[in-house]
Amino acid sequence: MKSKKISQLLIGTNNKGKLREIKALLPKNIKIFSTSDFNLKSPKENGNTFRENSLIKASFFSKKSNQICISDDSGLEIKVLNNQPGIYSARWGGKKNDFDLAIKKIFKKLNKKVPNWRNRKINAKFICALTIYWPNGKYKTTTGQIEGKISNIKVGKKGFGYDPIFIPRGFNKTFGEMPPKKKYKIDHRYKAFQRIKKFL
Repeated sequence: MKSKKISQLLIGTNNKGKLREIKALLPKNIKIFSTSDFNLKSPKENGNTFRENSLIKASFFSKKSNQICISDDSGLEIKVLNNQPGIYSARWGGKKNDFDLAIKKIFKKLNKKVPNWRNRKINAKFICALTIYWPNGKYKTTTGQIEGKISNIKVGKKGFGYDPIFIPRGFNKTFGEMPPKKKYKIDHRYKAFQRIKKFL
């Protein structure tokens, strides 16, 4: 699909952490809008995959604003928990998006499922699906992922969401401990963006 370069773009999320990260990836010459510029609430995410939910958000925000929109759906999959929380990653934080609560939930489930898990390697991965949606109905979706493990304690105050408990492979620090510029160059969102940036 050939498209002319994009000059302005709506970042389709009401999550401030995602807004900050996606904005950091985008070329500086693009005029950026946020959902607050159009006073838009988020749609119901009833897809079965990250790709489906990413498309639901991008198409919803694009149609409501009549702007080209980029939206992400991302989450954490923990192998021994049957890839939970997965597409429900944000919802584990409840209505207030309380990720302290969500992290406690993960630790509680690990305590139940894996005896002495804090002394074992708990494999996990972050997955991101990114969709660019044009008001005429055209769209492109890509995905990226990063493998790693779960930290046995919550560490670091940088980032957002599950960043304080995810240690990417090849590193000994959580995303929550990493300077944002370092994280942005290796994470799942960056990898998905590399496959979609040609449209920008």
